[in-house]
Amino acid sequence: QVQLVESGGGLVQAGGSLRLSCAASGRSISSVAMAWFRQAPGKEREFVAGLSWNGRSTNYADSVKGRFTISRDNAKNTVYLQMNSLKPEDTAVYYCAQGRSGIYYLSVPSGVNYWGKGTLVTVSS
Repeated sequence: QVQLVESGGGLVQAGGSLRLSCAASGRSISSVAMAWFRQAPGKEREFVAGLSWNGRSTNYADSVKGRFTISRDNAKNTVYLQMNSLKPEDTAVYYCAQGRSGIYYLSVPSGVNYWGKGTLVTVSS
């Protein structure tokens, strides 16, 4: 049974930083695509950042490029999302996701095999 547990969310002022963590259990993250999505109130869930299954490539939504960085620590079986220069429009519940086998990148919800329960990030102006 795969479980993804997010942590690190909270309240931060605009311009500040947060680092989200996603601790995985039940399957190693070293050979599967991982990603972060987010969902703001009243909006659909959207892709934020992705890490290819081999860890060699990353991709980002245009809205977060240059501000967010996705990474992983295989030894800890944990994926991270470093968020800098936060804006009020980054306020959302952030979800960690693990891709289906064989997917190189995970960037759409249809490719997700497992979801975490989410962690709330609130950015005040």
